[in-house]
Amino acid sequence: MLREKLRKYLPKLPGDVLKIFVILLFVFPFYWMGSTAFKTYQEAIRTPPTLIPEVFTLGNLKEIFTGADNILRYACNSLIITASVVVIQVLVMVPAAYAFATREFPFKKALFGIVLVAFMIPEQITYISVYLMFSKARLIDTLLPQILPFGANAFGIFLLRQSFRQINPEVFEAARMDDAGEWKIMLKVALPMCRSSLIATMMFSVIGIWNSYFWPLVMTNSDKFRPLTLYVEKLKQDAEQGLQWNLIMAGNLILVVPILIIYCFGSKQIIKAFTYNGIK
Repeated sequence: MLREKLRKYLPKLPGDVLKIFVILLFVFPFYWMGSTAFKTYQEAIRTPPTLIPEVFTLGNLKEIFTGADNILRYACNSLIITASVVVIQVLVMVPAAYAFATREFPFKKALFGIVLVAFMIPEQITYISVYLMFSKARLIDTLLPQILPFGANAFGIFLLRQSFRQINPEVFEAARMDDAGEWKIMLKVALPMCRSSLIATMMFSVIGIWNSYFWPLVMTNSDKFRPLTLYVEKLKQDAEQGLQWNLIMAGNLILVVPILIIYCFGSKQIIKAFTYNGIK
């Protein structure tokens, strides 16, 4: 019996070994980051390096949370920016996607074409014009330039529209026969049936805004309005006796852990968002 199972498993062995190798390849940098975050400075720069901290310390986290230029202000900025962008995007893209999917109005195809063009154009192309616009409005070095340009999510509108189109039109007609208005149909009928697409879009937005580096760097001149990503970069610049990898990795740990938690809880919704859900 054992030989028979082994004989059937041997053809699958190379594939499993390759999967384990790929998993280790992606997981090891995160492990190294977490391990270094709890090392002393002397151990963090030791050669050859240690995989497991010989002296486990919370001093690095304590320093970045309680130091003169601590991480709390940057973390608050990241939370405000990310939450504001996601809320504005939801308020814009849900009605827009619902209208494109279920309603008829003049220039519908042309307007949706503009959405697709905005989806396909790299945002870096718009940086100069957007910067000049906010500069003329004297909003540089505030939180607003980090929020307002990302208030409309073309990809989210496209993805939600495709999800709304999967719903059988008879569902909407039945709701209208029950005297439900369009807002009620959108919020109580359509949106719950497309929840996975909405969650996936929100997750992509959170990850993109939370990890943003170049745009906040361009739009801010002082640390008062800068997010976590620039705090980690500041840890590198403040090093007087070489890079303090223990502090840098502790900052990276605070930056990465929220994204990992969000992904662990929402990964299934991402998969469901890109598969046909059979609503029809």
